[in-house]
Amino acid sequence: MRLRVEFTTEPFDLEEAPAHAEAARDVIQEARLDAVDVGPFGNTAEGESDEVLRAVGALLRESLAAGATRVSLQVNVIQEAR
Repeated sequence: MRLRVEFTTEPFDLEEAPAHAEAARDVIQEARLDAVDVGPFGNTAEGESDEVLRAVGALLRESLAAGATRVSLQVNVIQEAR
């Protein structure tokens, strides 16, 4: 099964990326995921379910440890073409 994760971390800082946002970005970019899109107001990545779920756990641990006060997260199943 393939999954898509979308997430943001808070608090926002429009001047520079906060440490928690950089930590989350690093986790996602180092994970075995594809279709990674990192942006200033939201981030997405896709991959096999085990890899996405592993990355989500690391993302939560690392971003909260780096000062995030909120992590908004959505995980969707990607329908396979038949």
